[in-house]
Amino acid sequence: MSIKNQILEDLVAAMKAKDQDRLKVLRSIKANFEEKEISERKGGESNLSEAQYVAVVTKAAKQRRDSIAQFEAGDREDLAKIEREELEIIESYLPEMLGEDEVRKIVIEKISALGASGPGDMGKVMGALMGALKGKADGGLISSVVKEELSK
Repeated sequence: MSIKNQILEDLVAAMKAKDQDRLKVLRSIKANFEEKEISERKGGESNLSEAQYVAVVTKAAKQRRDSIAQFEAGDREDLAKIEREELEIIESYLPEMLGEDEVRKIVIEKISALGASGPGDMGKVMGALMGALKGKADGGLISSVVKEELSK
């Protein structure tokens, strides 16, 4: 089942169960889907791929992580707690992310394949990796591993 269909089904289930927290998060994601569909509409039709729907959910998760960091920096643990709960719901829909070891292995292979030799090749390596790992690994993790490997 596609991520969109799963979220829409769970939205209906959350309404029936009167699960307000889950309902709020799922409605937000549904609105994000609709916004993306409208922005991608060509000739009156919108056909988003599964990867594009996953990207919308990934973006929502990243926004929650950023909010958590901001709230913690501002000593607002009450708001950070709400964001953590929302993030947990959102992450349940995302595919399993690659760990640092798997990312490092892919980065090393890509650096070798591209013939990259130093920090000046960061952009070339990142461009190639972000396309290959989109939705499979955190961009910040990819970036830090690439920096580390190119600095060796």
